[in-house]
Amino acid sequence: MKKIIALALAVIMILALVGCGSTSREIVQLTLSSEDSEKILAAAGIMLPDAEDTDAAGTTIQWFSWYDDFHNYSDEEIVNTGYWTFTNKYGCEVEWIECTWSTRFDELANLVLSSQSPDFYPGNSNTFPIRVLKGMFQAVDTYVDYDDPLWAGMKEYTYSYYSLKGRPYIICYDNATGDVVIYNRRVMEEFGYDDPAELYYNDEWTWDVFYEMCVDFSDEDEDRYALDGWFYFTGLIYSSGTTPVIYNTETHHYESNIDDPRLERAANLLYDLSKNDCVYPWWNNNWSLRNGIEGSGMKEGLLLFYIGGIDEITGTVSEISAVWGDITDGEVMFAPLPRDDDGDGKYYTESYPSGYCIVTNASNPEAVALLAACDRFKVLDPTVISVDEMQLRDTYLWTQEMLDMYETVYDLCTDPDSILVGIDGVSDKLSSVISSFTAGYHYEEVSTWAQLKESYSDMLDYYIDELNSQIDEFDPEAT
Repeated sequence: MKKIIALALAVIMILALVGCGSTSREIVQLTLSSEDSEKILAAAGIMLPDAEDTDAAGTTIQWFSWYDDFHNYSDEEIVNTGYWTFTNKYGCEVEWIECTWSTRFDELANLVLSSQSPDFYPGNSNTFPIRVLKGMFQAVDTYVDYDDPLWAGMKEYTYSYYSLKGRPYIICYDNATGDVVIYNRRVMEEFGYDDPAELYYNDEWTWDVFYEMCVDFSDEDEDRYALDGWFYFTGLIYSSGTTPVIYNTETHHYESNIDDPRLERAANLLYDLSKNDCVYPWWNNNWSLRNGIEGSGMKEGLLLFYIGGIDEITGTVSEISAVWGDITDGEVMFAPLPRDDDGDGKYYTESYPSGYCIVTNASNPEAVALLAACDRFKVLDPTVISVDEMQLRDTYLWTQEMLDMYETVYDLCTDPDSILVGIDGVSDKLSSVISSFTAGYHYEEVSTWAQLKESYSDMLDYYIDELNSQIDEFDPEAT
């Protein structure tokens, strides 16, 4: 399956909810079989430069993040084959500079200002444009040739969505899927519901069907709630096919879109779900998820759907089975977000960049670009793709249905006619106002879309204009 690697190699995420370097972990040295190793290195010899031809060979780069995307800390994990190529073909290494998610940008800014810049940071959409405008990251076109065949297919995406003044600021080696609907098949069967994946393949997975299941399942007296999660509301908003703020790829400006009727229909869905007590009441749990764990309650039949990233259910068998359901028995499954019954008939999901940002004043940007090339190679080469499929199937016990559904969702997020790019990298004030439109349904008292527009439309316009002015004034050379 082509491009499954965009998922497979983004899953070894060791979340760090502590300060930099305050937790001791032992790295487990996992590797591939000699047969797979030889096949990958042979294929890499066709697509990637020889080690003798790059000055980056044999060097180390510093990865600043709240998770480690490269090393293994359990023998139950899979091998990151992009990183494996980086180390085995070029003799390079990645050093993890650990940070806390909530303070990551403050910590990074302090490192840059003190001339201790790490080399690279996750190329998430939340870095663009505001963190670029603040001087945290540098343009990447000096180090990546997007006209090279290796990068075919990524140039238009990168320059359209992640460039300023004609210069790209994320090394995008692939697209990453947005939210999906995760569920437990055993629980669905116990309540007599049709399987969402089957409904999708029959083009019957709609908001109305989704809503009816949520209302029927939810029972406050039984502590059953159809929905929980950090971003179920944004996922359903995006499933409308648009967002409250859109990015104009021609002008590289942001524009208000709150008068779009698709958004009002999505807002009505969220309003009704909230009013019918289908959502776990965070306000009764110190504004946290049930037990503070994503997916908690699903295995026990207390949670019907979890709208979140596929990485939530990608991990060791023991981790996934403890929360989501018995993966060894095929209980865990996911489907795309349902579609609007009154929409254009298409299914929508967000599209995010898989890639890296090069930190301003990084000491080894060439090696970051080399690692990105290894990651791009794993997306394109059938040998590596097959190895990563095998790891998901044999180590994480993914079924063929899960692999096929991932491919389906990937195709949705890369459809050029319906691509929806995350807008979570705008200014903090603008993000807060956007959240008022998208997250205003997770409160004890909820507002209608008309009420939200009346309360926040002026602020939305003001902060959009402010951000666009910053974009106009931005000078890449000054950064």
